[in-house]
Amino acid sequence: MTGPIDVEAAQQAVTDLLKALGKDPYSVHLADTPRRVAEAYAELLTPRAFNMTTFPNDEGYDELVLARGIPVQSLCEHHMLPFHGVAHVGYLPGERILGLSKLARVVEMFARDLQVQERLTKQVADWLQEHLQPKGVGVVIEAEHMCMALRGVRVTGSSTVTSALQGVLRKDPASRQEFFTLVHS
Repeated sequence: MTGPIDVEAAQQAVTDLLKALGKDPYSVHLADTPRRVAEAYAELLTPRAFNMTTFPNDEGYDELVLARGIPVQSLCEHHMLPFHGVAHVGYLPGERILGLSKLARVVEMFARDLQVQERLTKQVADWLQEHLQPKGVGVVIEAEHMCMALRGVRVTGSSTVTSALQGVLRKDPASRQEFFTLVHS
């Protein structure tokens, strides 16, 4: 993000867009639309703050921790249309373990932006690797893109799958296979 959201300027931009599309933004049906659209985009593009909760890995847990089916929704930066699906996020613990809800919070933190799925996937993996310092991280995102479903090729029900692996999950074939098997089981 380059700066704070200017909701008032966004509202004016929606008014101008409606006019450019040949619509009357002051009609009874559209009068409140610029405000609604501006507030909706502000909400969609603002992640909720969170504190990363970690705990010492006192038990020495060294197996994969995987949260599957985390809902993800974002906006395509090319058309500003939504894409939505699920994220599967896993890590091999090092000295610390993460509060499980934080895996979903990290996904949301990067999804609430104008995005491409490839970058989103990598940002989640990079952030976890940097802040948690696990032995490995794996992220898979499966999403349907409205820019494909509603316009252009108009293919509904198609999903795009992206993955990002780091550390042991990238380098060790057995760990890599275990991650992908658990994601799809």
